[in-house]
Amino acid sequence: MTIRLENVGIAVRDLEATISFFSDLGLTVLGRDEVSGEWADTAVGLDGNHAKIAVLQTPDGQGQIELFEYIHPDAIETEPTLPNEIGMHRIAFAVDDIDESLAIAARHGCHPLRGVANYQDVYKLTYLRGPSGILVMFAQDLTKS
Repeated sequence: MTIRLENVGIAVRDLEATISFFSDLGLTVLGRDEVSGEWADTAVGLDGNHAKIAVLQTPDGQGQIELFEYIHPDAIETEPTLPNEIGMHRIAFAVDDIDESLAIAARHGCHPLRGVANYQDVYKLTYLRGPSGILVMFAQDLTKS
């Protein structure tokens, strides 16, 4: 049996704003759609499932995220996860220039939770809150600079 990671799905409050954020960071929109019907209800496990979706790909072609904004049932607002909470809570990106990445994020009103850390002069890294409260990690490999 073979297995590979297809994508990471993230429910968002505002699909367009989230696409803009990730596109500005360099991801490319591969496709967009609106999904509903019995097959969507069955696949997701929600009656009346109806959502707008977009699939974005990282510049290296290796990673994808699927963003979805629920039309029905209504999206449920929750508190953003904290870094130490159990469960899925962040998406991480290797970046060539953390300062440039942070400048792009700042244009979207997104800033580090608490500065940029230097791990043994090997990595500079930080967490920030992206659109819809998504925790995003940027990591710059200093050995490649």
